[in-house]
Amino acid sequence: MPRGSCHCGAVRFQVDAEIVELTTCDCSLCVKKNAVMAKVHESALTVLAGEEFLSLYRWNTRRAKHYFCSRCGIYTFHRKRAAPDHYGVNVFCLDGFDASTIPVVETEGVGMSVVPEGARAEWPGPREA
Repeated sequence: MPRGSCHCGAVRFQVDAEIVELTTCDCSLCVKKNAVMAKVHESALTVLAGEEFLSLYRWNTRRAKHYFCSRCGIYTFHRKRAAPDHYGVNVFCLDGFDASTIPVVETEGVGMSVVPEGARAEWPGPREA
């Protein structure tokens, strides 16, 4: 099973699932972080070390939870908005993982609804009242 870490190694984790598909997303956050992710069920992701170094970023509906290492700033994984019992794992954090061998599906995030209170004008998508 793949193991991974942030850049500095403070956060280490394991994925107990076969990765058969990768995703990209065109929402405003994923575009900026250039994310390529593997979707795994919450039971398949185990933080092995450094949970105390994880920083949380939540925006828009605040349903998705994006985790970054507070030391080196690397995005490690996030709890998904559309599937809250799953994580999107940054495959570039997985040790020895060859992403070039796995098919990539482009998911559409740019059209997800945006909650107007506090929403930046730069965030695309239909506005909810």
